[in-house]
Amino acid sequence: MARKIALGIGLAEFPFETASGFWRWIDLCEQGGLDSFWQTDRLLGRTPILESLTALAAVAGRTRRLKFGVNVLSLALRDPVPVAKQCATIDVLSEGRLLPGFGIGSPHAPEWAALGIDPAGRGGRTDEALQVIRLLWTGGKVDFAGRHFRLAGAQIAPRPAQAEVPMWIGGGSPAAIRRTARYGTGWQAGPETPEQAAAVIAAIKRALAETGRAIDPDHFGAGIAFRFGAPEEPVVRHAHAAYRARTGRDPDGMFAVGEAATLLARIGAYVGAGVSKFILRPIAAGEADMLSQTRRLIDEVLPRIAEAGR
Repeated sequence: MARKIALGIGLAEFPFETASGFWRWIDLCEQGGLDSFWQTDRLLGRTPILESLTALAAVAGRTRRLKFGVNVLSLALRDPVPVAKQCATIDVLSEGRLLPGFGIGSPHAPEWAALGIDPAGRGGRTDEALQVIRLLWTGGKVDFAGRHFRLAGAQIAPRPAQAEVPMWIGGGSPAAIRRTARYGTGWQAGPETPEQAAAVIAAIKRALAETGRAIDPDHFGAGIAFRFGAPEEPVVRHAHAAYRARTGRDPDGMFAVGEAATLLARIGAYVGAGVSKFILRPIAAGEADMLSQTRRLIDEVLPRIAEAGR
């Protein structure tokens, strides 16, 4: 069966001068035919970034077609019970449009030191949190005794609208691969190149054979920061610096900057690696630029993807 390629749009830094500008952008995404909206997760810092689950709840009320998710929620920084309840509420009120993504968070994030949490234990906390969330979504009473979380007779209602809420897992480490095979319904690449993504996808499929589970072949995703423009533009240099500071990685080759053909080629490379779902993050300076970059994505790239899928 042919894989279905879908383009979603991502938002990290909030570039809008007003809330109405943000809603104009969301309306453009909804009406322009993009598949989904993804909010980056950050709790602390000087850079203006929306709180992810609150943003999804607001977008749920504004839209009727657009799906939405978090790219990706750092579970080790949160209590899984309110996360399960929040996700269930958003899914019910949006009639099943939630696509939650979960991960362990970057070790370079400022939250660990600011909140006094040891990042070395974030993998174990995330694994337990995923178990708790999935159990709570079933609607029954949950008893859970783990190293990090303990529940006795815990229950939430209403249950999510989706019979099985997706669990997109982020990360390319061996632990993330095992986590995806045990709990995930999809995998979302982070900084992985197409070649690295192909290796991770192959490793996940091998791990799935051991767990006896399956992931839909078109539930492997990747994120691409893009700009219709030139690499020497100040906004691109700013994005490079921010990426290096946040991740500790070299940003060279990570962004797609140029014309439509540049972004289409990058998407094609990931498709060849086995990726089908994309989160495309505009590199933009201000509200008008964000709208312009998104309009060009809709007008110049989305039709080409639709044609290729026919």
